Amino acid sequence: MENFEQKLKKLEELTQDIKRSDISLEDALKDFEEGMKLSSGMEEELNRIEGKIQILMSEPNPMTKDNKPVMDDFVDDSEVIGTRK
Repeated sequence: MENFEQKLKKLEELTQDIKRSDISLEDALKDFEEGMKLSSGMEEELNRIEGKIQILMSEPNPMTKDNKPVMDDFVDDSEVIGTRK
């Protein structure tokens, strides 16, 4: 799976492609649909990241080696850094 920066670059490329004066309506529609799917997935990813940030910001004690934040509500245990199922 591509990382967020790669997805953003692809979305920018699709946007530039749609702006071309010589693009067919079919190709523009295809690029638009791909861009909408891509942006929807990116929005979900940003919302997930925002949730993690809010958890970190609301911790009563600063995060330390021994006091790691719990994010079980947002990710599968296997996605938490350093853990595996």
